[in-house]
Amino acid sequence: MDAIDTVINQMRSMGTQDALFWNNRSYSYAAFVHAIDVWLTRLQAAGVKHGSICAIVGDYQLGTCSLVFALLELRAIVVPLTRLVGAEMDAFIEIAGVEFVISVADSDDYDLASIPSNAVPLINSFRERGTPGLVVFTSGSTGAPKGILHDCERVMRKFVAPRRGWRTVLFLMFDHFGGFNTLLSTFAYGGTGVCLTNRLPDTVCRTIASSRANLLPATPTFLNLLLASGSFREHDLSSIELITYGTEVMPQATLERIGRVFPSASVKQTYGLSELGVLRSKSEDDASPWVKLGGEGFEVSIRNNILWIRSESNMVGYLNAPNPFDDEGWFCTGDEVEVRGEYVRIIGRQSDVINVGGQKVFPAEIETVLLQADNIADAAVFPVKHPLLGAVVHAQLALHAPEDPRALSERLRQFCIERLARHKVPLRFHVAEPAELYSVRFKKLRRSASKSI
Repeated sequence: MDAIDTVINQMRSMGTQDALFWNNRSYSYAAFVHAIDVWLTRLQAAGVKHGSICAIVGDYQLGTCSLVFALLELRAIVVPLTRLVGAEMDAFIEIAGVEFVISVADSDDYDLASIPSNAVPLINSFRERGTPGLVVFTSGSTGAPKGILHDCERVMRKFVAPRRGWRTVLFLMFDHFGGFNTLLSTFAYGGTGVCLTNRLPDTVCRTIASSRANLLPATPTFLNLLLASGSFREHDLSSIELITYGTEVMPQATLERIGRVFPSASVKQTYGLSELGVLRSKSEDDASPWVKLGGEGFEVSIRNNILWIRSESNMVGYLNAPNPFDDEGWFCTGDEVEVRGEYVRIIGRQSDVINVGGQKVFPAEIETVLLQADNIADAAVFPVKHPLLGAVVHAQLALHAPEDPRALSERLRQFCIERLARHKVPLRFHVAEPAELYSVRFKKLRRSASKSI
């Protein structure tokens, strides 16, 4: 029996066990499996079959989560999308050659439409495998978004062996690999998926309290936003046993504060890329940014301080870009690291490096220092062109409370001079609203604001 059937059969045996917490109500695995079966009937009646390319537009809820498993059972190719992709949606649908669009409203009402599609050579050849597929898209932060095709049978294999099932907050969006990976693992291990109506800190904290969730996967940017909001003081978050973070560098100051606010929770760094999957990881300790990466099916290599990975669960390929793997199957992550024995510390992405007069500056290092200063809720460092140095460093700041601009600038410049090399000290500071510092996916935005000091 293949991995998909094994997992779905396990789900069918879980009966009254909680599968989903949505709209302040729990749904059992029996109800969840019934929803899968209802979708199977609807999809087959609409002509969806093995190899059909189906876009799901929505967010985590009973309708979308059960729809994912129905499509996997049919051996279709799933293209999860959220409404946040906005104007890019039509382009994503075209790149993937989508044949059916299934839009699921917040109420769980749905619309299923077949649409004209274009042939995608990689998907056409993939269909011969007879396994379900997954298409996700890169963020496009360093160029046009790339469509990434995965073999879902291969992705699911690592979830077949029994593990603990968590009551998991479904925070990471399911149209990126990390979120989809969380979705699969939650139900494969007999856990409970906790759905959010939005991802604002107060909503997340309120949902944790009402659902008694015990696992919170999030981004460092969101965790810092949660701390800055103070929402954790207004709700009972004592059920949280594990907080995982990834997708970007974690500032040491944020990591230490998380440990103080959640003293009973373990904190674990994760690492994954859409092209490779999510690696097994082990943090040196809860307050350490050092992590051991690898695990079954993954190999790690450091070349000139850059992390390279070879994975058994590699993507099948890009839909609209050349193959990025070398002749031996290795993938360059673009992440620069420090090495200490079996552990690595991720310094930052090469594409984020600011070249100041020929010297490399990683924004995350400066942001970590700024977050240690008084009255700084968040910080984002970005480059500004300079006629002599090539670029200089500027910093965008969100404050806990208003402060005299001149005094703030002088205080922060002195604070940085005492802790950083001169070329790393921001030349100018910009004050912004907190929301200007992060994307809709709660990742740091490093760009200029309108108000400077």
